[in-house]
Amino acid sequence: MKNVTQLENIANKVVLVRVDFNVPQKDGVISDNNRIVAALPTIKELLGKGAKVVLMSHLGKVKWKDIKKGKATLEDIEKQKAKNNMAPVADELAKLLPGVNVSFSAATRGAELSDKVAALKAGEVLLVQNTRYEAGEEANDAELAKEWASFADAFVMDAFGSAHRAHASTVGVPELLKKEGKQTAVGFLVEKEVLNLKKVVEVPADRHPYVAILGGFKVSDKIKVIESLLSKCDKIIIGGAMSYTFKVALGGKVGKSPYEQDQIEYAKKMYETGKIVLPIDSVVANDFENPTDVRIVPSDNIPDGFEGMDIGPKTRELYVKEIASAKTVFWNGPMGVFERDEFAAGTAAVCEACANLKDAFTVIGGGDSASAAKKLGYKEKFSHVSTGGGASLEMIENNGHLPGIDVIGD
Repeated sequence: MKNVTQLENIANKVVLVRVDFNVPQKDGVISDNNRIVAALPTIKELLGKGAKVVLMSHLGKVKWKDIKKGKATLEDIEKQKAKNNMAPVADELAKLLPGVNVSFSAATRGAELSDKVAALKAGEVLLVQNTRYEAGEEANDAELAKEWASFADAFVMDAFGSAHRAHASTVGVPELLKKEGKQTAVGFLVEKEVLNLKKVVEVPADRHPYVAILGGFKVSDKIKVIESLLSKCDKIIIGGAMSYTFKVALGGKVGKSPYEQDQIEYAKKMYETGKIVLPIDSVVANDFENPTDVRIVPSDNIPDGFEGMDIGPKTRELYVKEIASAKTVFWNGPMGVFERDEFAAGTAAVCEACANLKDAFTVIGGGDSASAAKKLGYKEKFSHVSTGGGASLEMIENNGHLPGIDVIGD
């Protein structure tokens, strides 16, 4: 794959960049601009070479599929569009690029968009409205991809968080441009993600023990990644609500903790590999929203009416000990309801154990784990914190392959 620095002769040429500007916003106010900031090095590289930069990104969800299912109307779609309008992102980007002319296209296709692209001058930026305003985006519609590709002289993929989606803007456009002999490349952000995540996909013998830590709600969400990690890791530490499916599979009682009945046989099979490490004790509460009775009990004997909220002190000690010997760590998913201080100790213990490792390569696979590390002040102590939770998991599942990145390569 080419990276963005290797694009040739792009002065006065239109370079279409797929970025990830899926930032949290409410009523037009952006609460976290980290994803916009992360794209700036790639944008500045292109501007420095005199390119005309067109940026495309999705923002939030526009549920076109619900119309076909009869679950939504066009009025619902319009409300979703209004909620996920990219215009405030253009304003934020302009602030981050002082001295650069940043314009915005409210149109996602047609004459209005093509006219704005045609009016671009070298060293200017155009941000296009939310790609998901188009029903054909998520379906990788051929006509939509053809229209978007028609005005591009080159394509740069710098949206790692969307690289696992074969959408029109991530796969359809670069496929067409490659057929036309036009240049495609990855941006700095995607390049960094690929180089770092490969280190937890292909782990040499001298970087073992390799420990994976998986939390979150459902086993079913992580079946493929568990199977992939079992072939790569020495141990897989399980936390969060998904641990209770394993406990039920082994004959335990989990009170009113959530578990997946249809995944019990699978959990039993995975446990028999000898690589799965499960909680010994749990912090439980009588109510999720308003807990008035909080106890520490064995994880396989949670009383009726109680729900697991976090791993207990014995489990914390066990997990810290397992992590202490690791030379490679991949972590995705908190150990409990870390957003609430009274149930954050498990996630904090795991986070601290990873962050304090010496001579180890430690990766957070995005999502809630990244939020927890940031909240607890350990984010900078990890070797790599991914910007894409779903993408990082799928990269491991697929042994280093993602559609939005594979399409860039020869």
